[in-house]
Amino acid sequence: MEHGAIDVYFGLNPPAGKASNWVETAPGKGWNVVLRMYGPEKSWFDKTWKPGEFELQK
Repeated sequence: MEHGAIDVYFGLNPPAGKASNWVETAPGKGWNVVLRMYGPEKSWFDKTWKPGEFELQK
């Protein structure tokens, strides 16, 4: 995890020791992620900041 970053895990079961940052998904169902920004700063509006890419964790 980088400074200021938050790791969130999506899946059928929580990774060991990561249950507090885990979101359960339903088998065979699709899902979407919505990022809600509260009080975004200038970097959001001028597009110099963007959320990181999703990374597959094994």
